[in-house]
Amino acid sequence: MAADLSARVSAEEARERVRRALAERGEAFDVLLRGQGGLEVEYYAPSDADPQKPHDRDELYFIERGSGVFFVGGERVRFSAGDMLFVAAGVEHRFEDFSPSFGAWVVFFGERRQKN
Repeated sequence: MAADLSARVSAEEARERVRRALAERGEAFDVLLRGQGGLEVEYYAPSDADPQKPHDRDELYFIERGSGVFFVGGERVRFSAGDMLFVAAGVEHRFEDFSPSFGAWVVFFGERRQKN
């Protein structure tokens, strides 16, 4: 249930929506805002493992809580709250060894690219 871009969503509300999405749909994210040009803002908070596959759009992660290791394009980098991470469309990526409190805002943007 995404709102339009004029809506305000707090981090606390985002975390609660993700908890509900996990309980109801088994998903560790919830789409919070949608805008023109395919812009989407989600909140992502996996509980155990990160099962992500490469996406068809570029994305930015804004780490809101927690820390861990981010695997992207064959490299591993440490991250913590306050960091921003970029992933180009089609690049393999996932969060590893993340703390139980981990949560990130995710912004998908740009044109969709065909998957190889």
